This record gives sequence, structure tokens and C-alpha cells, in this order.
Amino acid sequence: MRLSPDQMIFWQSGFARLNGTIVFTWVLMAVLVVVSTLITRRLSTGMMRSRWQNLLEILVTGIEAQIAEVGLKHPQTYVGFIGTLFLFVATSALSSVVPGFEPPTASLSTTVALALSVFVAVPFYGIAERGVGGYLKSYLEPTVIMLPFNIISDLSRTLALAVRLFGNMMSGSMILGILLTITPFVFPIALSVLGLLTGMVQAYIFSILATVYIASATRVQDPPTTP
Repeated sequence: MRLSPDQMIFWQSGFARLNGTIVFTWVLMAVLVVVSTLITRRLSTGMMRSRWQNLLEILVTGIEAQIAEVGLKHPQTYVGFIGTLFLFVATSALSSVVPGFEPPTASLSTTVALALSVFVAVPFYGIAERGVGGYLKSYLEPTVIMLPFNIISDLSRTLALAVRLFGNMMSGSMILGILLTITPFVFPIALSVLGLLTGMVQAYIFSILATVYIASATRVQDPPTTP
């Protein structure tokens, strides 16, 4: 049993290799690009809209609402990044029902890459909102002594994002593979449905945590009021 699509090697020459994670990731990205292009190429501003456009608007509006609830003032600024994270992780989970297709999020390299993108996005949006000085000052709050702890906190939450998503996705694939061997009929079907639900929940949690981290980096503290 493969624990990760990294173990599926399609081509190798020396240190360079083309494994299942890379192939499945690019296939998934290509599907997302093609589908989004087909849906958005004929958008309508009138009352007559296609079902796909209505579905897209519901999805985008829902993501913006979740971003706003976390505390970000201008959700339109972040919907592209947060929405992409959610769609990629959710689509990766849904793709597990396709025979022969292994979700790229079952690989630690993919989840680390997603977590690193959040790690980079946090200071990017933080500096854009608060300026370099204002963002760097947050590492000294509430006192200078907290500087190393704030840095460790940023690094540890990035690791936690990667390991949490990887663990949940990989464990679901492993359990499904075991049950397919033992009972190849009823239980795998029920577990597949449960796995899809779990994957959607993981996509939601991952995107919400990314939003929370960005919100904490962009939040400007109100100046103290004088009596």
C-alpha cells in the first residue's frame, strides 16, 4: 500500500524524478483553470444567468462572508488567495473518488507547500496593511521579551498547518485502502462518503486558519484613549 503519491514514480533520471504528487497536482490545477475559464468567459450582469454562474457567485459570496466574519475589513482583497486555497484542498479531497487518482494533499510535500504559501502571505498582507514598521512592531508586542516566542509561534503554526492537513488526508486514504482489502463492498462506500465530508471540513479549516493568521497580521491596534 502506498502511503503517499510521492512513492508513485513515473519518470526518473538521477536526482530528478516525476512522481505522482507532481502529476496529480498539475492535473488538478489544469482542471481548476479550465473549469474556471469556462464558467467565467460569459459572465452576465443581468437577471438571466447560467446555473454555473449562480453557483460561482454563491461560492465567492460565501467565502467573502467567512473572511469578513473573521475580522478582515476588505474581504475582496483576500478572496483570491483564500478562495484558491479552499478550492484546491476541497477539489483534491473530491478527486479521491476518481479511480486511479490520488489526492496530492495526501503528500507532505504538497501540504508543506500550501502552508509555506500561507507563511509568505501573512507578512505580505501584514506589511501591505500596516507598513513594514507597523508589522515588525507586532513581534515586539506586548513586550520585547516576546520577540523569540512570536517568531517561534509563526514557524510552529506553519508546521501545524502542513502536518494537520497531511495527517487527515493520508489517514483517510489508508483506512479506505485497508477496508477495500477486507470488505470490498459496503464499508468502503460509506467511508468514501465520510472521507469526502472530512476533506471538505479540512479545506474549510485550512482556509479559515489562514484567514485568522492574516487577520492577526493586518489588525491595527486602536490608539489608547486618554481620560
